[in-house]
Amino acid sequence: MEYNFKEIEAKWQNVWYTQNTFAAKQDFSLPKYYCLVEFPYPSGQGLHVGHPRSYTALDIVARKKRLQGYNVLYPMGWDAFGLPTENFAIKNHIHPEEVTKQNVARFKQQLQSLGFSFDWTREINTTDPSY
Repeated sequence: MEYNFKEIEAKWQNVWYTQNTFAAKQDFSLPKYYCLVEFPYPSGQGLHVGHPRSYTALDIVARKKRLQGYNVLYPMGWDAFGLPTENFAIKNHIHPEEVTKQNVARFKQQLQSLGFSFDWTREINTTDPSY
């Protein structure tokens, strides 16, 4: 029997996302632990090797703290303003707002496919007016 990793990974990534597996709980009896990585700047074709490299270490810490009984908040967000996005938009003849939406969606999909335990219910986007 062949191991279909694409099918298995997609199944569990969907479970984690739809069930908010890694969301911080509203349980104030647990000790709290807050993890924060530098938010990526979604200004190109996608993640580069440096992104997952830095996120992996803190993801290990977040998972360990959950196993130790902590209520872990480990959000992800997007630092989405700046000249690189504008330059990318100009180069590709796309409005910067649309480029940002596309890049955020691509980055999010890539991060989710890597299986990081971010709390996606607390996702932050610096281009969101409510931010």
